[in-house]
Amino acid sequence: MGKIIGYTTGVYDMFHIGHLNVIRRAKEQCDYLIVGVSTDELVQKEKNKTPVIPYEERAAIVSAIRYVDEVVPQVDKNKLAAWERCHFNKMFVGSDWQGTPQWQKFEEQFRPLGVEIVYLPHTDGISSTELTKKIKEFFGM
Repeated sequence: MGKIIGYTTGVYDMFHIGHLNVIRRAKEQCDYLIVGVSTDELVQKEKNKTPVIPYEERAAIVSAIRYVDEVVPQVDKNKLAAWERCHFNKMFVGSDWQGTPQWQKFEEQFRPLGVEIVYLPHTDGISSTELTKKIKEFFGM
């Protein structure tokens, strides 16, 4: 069997331990890990907000992590198009997405391609949204 290529994505704005846990756990299950970092434009479109950290800096932070073999821009949520570019065998996502209609659809799309979707445990009590909230509270914003 050839090497297992893994793929995961995220915004990675205000990088925290939850991000690191997903990336580390993903790398434990593949030989080569590709990480898609959402572009500023995608974050604006999907979440209606501008990331605190610009794309180039977020991509540089993620690429410096020893578990990451390659960083690619995530320009849309089309996982099939990402597979066509990267040809991964496993796609990793947080367990908070398991059972959602969007990810059930991805499972159906990827099953015939032999791509396994692996749901990794979500790190409770931490998120970029929570960090932003704490910072705003601290500064009385």
